[in-house]
Amino acid sequence: MFKSIRESLTRTRQSVFGQIAGVLGMGDITEETWEDLETLLVQADVGVSTTLAVVDTLRERVDNEGLYRADQLFKALKQELRALLFDPPPLSMEDKRALTVVMVVGVNGSGKTTTIGKMALRYKSQGRKVMLAAGDTFRAAAIDQLRVWSERADVPIIAGEPGGDPAAVAYDSIRAARARGYDLLFVDTAGRLHTKFNLMKELEKVYATCQKSVHQAPHDVLLVLDAPTGQNAFLQAQKFTESVNVTGVILTKLDGTAKGGMVFAIYKELGLPVRFIGTGESIHDLAPFDPDQFVNALFE
Repeated sequence: MFKSIRESLTRTRQSVFGQIAGVLGMGDITEETWEDLETLLVQADVGVSTTLAVVDTLRERVDNEGLYRADQLFKALKQELRALLFDPPPLSMEDKRALTVVMVVGVNGSGKTTTIGKMALRYKSQGRKVMLAAGDTFRAAAIDQLRVWSERADVPIIAGEPGGDPAAVAYDSIRAARARGYDLLFVDTAGRLHTKFNLMKELEKVYATCQKSVHQAPHDVLLVLDAPTGQNAFLQAQKFTESVNVTGVILTKLDGTAKGGMVFAIYKELGLPVRFIGTGESIHDLAPFDPDQFVNALFE
């Protein structure tokens, strides 16, 4: 059985967001209420900038709508948090074309390779012909790990030698996918640290190779972020968007952290939608991000 988004948010709901529900559960709105709310939102990794913007909007609503009870503020908070999570357009990889190329980026340990395996199975089960490209050539273990996930999802993989040119692997994989009639290619990339300038340049080379090889490719660039790393993951997102055109975020290990508020900062400050959430360790544990379900699950 796969986990639902609600199950994966149990720790988040029972800690910081549960405290918010407690603070706004009864009584009148006081200055202490505002201070507690602001502190808890920051603790939940909503981020200082996004927190201040949300609180400012709520203060205006309290004045304009004549709200005075904490439970009224609680309802308004849920509405404002939901308003941050815009509904994104469909993923390009869900379009029908001869070949869709999807790059997957992120740092080591973020759950990137595992996520590729989950996506491969998901789209294969929807009738797509899926192939994987082992573009993380800097670590032999990364190639082996992706092979394991390709076997679990029962999809083919194209891999080069450890230490080889990742852009060449992307090129060879695109040629192989076309020759064999595959219509969806997931390109793994090195789990580079976002602070390593030369490795980010290698990522840009892979991106350019995809552009030259297939019209409008890569059609999606998905950034995998490790939820427990909190604001550090947010900094990673900023750096990756400077190098490649990230089209969405996949948040992993959400079930292993008490902080889920970084989702709101990603939307508000980066303008990036969260596309999927990893809800567990099983290959089936990948859920499309649903803004309504997410906000409700934080407070239920």
